[in-house]
Amino acid sequence: MARRRKGRPVDGVILLDKPTGLSSNDTLQKVKRIFFAQKAGHTGALDPLATGMLPICFGEATKFSQFLLDSDKRYRVVAKLGERTDTSDSDGEVVQTREVKVDRGQLERCIAKFRGTTDQIPSMYSALKYQGRKLYEYAREGIEVPRESRKITVYSVELLRFDNNEVEMELHVSKGTYIRTIVDDLGEMLGCGAHVTYLRRTGVSNYPMDRIVTLEQLQALLDQAKEQDIAPSELLDPLLLPTDSAVQDLPEVNILPALAVYILNGNPVQAGRVPETGTLARITVGEQREFIGVGVIDEDGMLAPKRVMANKQD
Repeated sequence: MARRRKGRPVDGVILLDKPTGLSSNDTLQKVKRIFFAQKAGHTGALDPLATGMLPICFGEATKFSQFLLDSDKRYRVVAKLGERTDTSDSDGEVVQTREVKVDRGQLERCIAKFRGTTDQIPSMYSALKYQGRKLYEYAREGIEVPRESRKITVYSVELLRFDNNEVEMELHVSKGTYIRTIVDDLGEMLGCGAHVTYLRRTGVSNYPMDRIVTLEQLQALLDQAKEQDIAPSELLDPLLLPTDSAVQDLPEVNILPALAVYILNGNPVQAGRVPETGTLARITVGEQREFIGVGVIDEDGMLAPKRVMANKQD
């Protein structure tokens, strides 16, 4: 007999303001317990030092979390010049101290070099894997392993403040960009070293910052529900964003209700007004534009399903 999953079925996305000092997974588990959700997953880890937007997907939304992993991100960062650490942030040990001889003009010229598409070698203190183990596991054992450089794009980087050997910046970057590595590389360019002392993610995809909530706010709602003797879902679930918000950036292909059963059973269909071949699309049905999944336009111009909403097959 199949083991019954603990918790209740919850579908949707919550925008959590991750606190500093907690790992993304620890934060996820706390939110999952508050919602008493059967299934949950986050969409791109933040360092324990970092705070800010951490979209957490529940239920059916976990099928589409990869699209948020692939989306652009926005950050505000404060870096301290003159000290380089082994983790490139203030959680690590200082490995080198150098004098800071930097003026604003030199700083702005170096920052400008990060704009555009470049190659970045990830830090050893990252969650990327090498031979099945995360890089930071090797790093904690004092082992350095080869890492391949990756293409990243810095769409914008703005210098907000430079005083007392501190640099504050805002960045808009592509997926897979390590802000710690940018700061470490900037410190080496300037010849004095640098590390992150503050990092806040201010945006993921096009999610609105005004929908972000803290663990304290969620816990307060849970406590309130217990005091009022009502189901916690009555107070918590209105905070959820729709499942298809995870793929809001994809172009929409709307199909007739008669075609939906084919998509849900894994079969491609002929649809009107489709984007070019190879494009991922958000699939909606009928005039109500009900979201049922994500598909790709194949070489024959057909809409082929990739991920579909399982509960829509009932």
